[in-house]
Amino acid sequence: MGQLRALRELARCGTMAAAAESLGYTTGAVSQQLANLEKATGTALTARVGRGVQLTRGGMILAEHAERVLQAVTDARRALDTEKREVAGVVRVGTFATTAAALLVPTITKALAHYPKLTVTSREFSVDATPAAVRDGEVDLALGIDYPHAPIPRDSQTEIVRLDTERFGLAVTAHLHSPCEIPLEAAREWQWILPPKETQYARAIYAACRLSGFEPRVVHEVTDTRTSLELAAQGLGVTPLTSLMEDLLHPSGLCRIELSAPVERHIVLVRRTQPVQPVAVAALTDLFTAVVHEVRQRTSRT
Repeated sequence: MGQLRALRELARCGTMAAAAESLGYTTGAVSQQLANLEKATGTALTARVGRGVQLTRGGMILAEHAERVLQAVTDARRALDTEKREVAGVVRVGTFATTAAALLVPTITKALAHYPKLTVTSREFSVDATPAAVRDGEVDLALGIDYPHAPIPRDSQTEIVRLDTERFGLAVTAHLHSPCEIPLEAAREWQWILPPKETQYARAIYAACRLSGFEPRVVHEVTDTRTSLELAAQGLGVTPLTSLMEDLLHPSGLCRIELSAPVERHIVLVRRTQPVQPVAVAALTDLFTAVVHEVRQRTSRT
């Protein structure tokens, strides 16, 4: 690494003396490092110009690569240092109603088992408010839902880690004689149960319906997922349903109709953008990922 640092500093400083001063070496030591690097690469890296030296074309090319190599080594060492640090302290997690039982509880249980010095606290928000809660420092990371047709607003202060992708089906009363799979446009005349229009969830479903050529006829505007499913079970409308909703709420009296063209949502974690995530946040991200994988395996078997 010393040889590459000598080459990088010569490229940056312009003279052997300035490079030596920057590195805390003697001029002779820098010259020896460059000579050894020339021998190792079989390429002339410097050429005499008057009383000084300048980089050859080969030297300039290698100096550009040296910068990237040295940065990669620095990043790798930082990552290893992070890995060695103890997972401890407090991590504040933002959640919303339908993920708390299914994802938050088993993740905290795993955290207690794996990291006894880690404390996880939680705070519930509306699902659309979790990204702002991370950005504003109210929590360290948060569960959220991202929709292809109505994505979470992106900004430089937060990053989004996708945990899973789910397909929507349609929940209808089990008393309705219905096919197993339909195109979304086949539901154009049905009554719908959806959240308020200003929510990301509603925007996503409205957008999918409009792309299928119709405006959903909403008869019940409901935020609570359990209430929406209860209304659907009574034959009072159709409402979207995913495997996680089904697994969490165990709705009875419902039939799930699959959609022939996918309408999807992404379960995500939102956390602050940092060159290296704090070790406790990174550890909790891994635990959430493991829990989501377990839930996916369980729902795929049912």
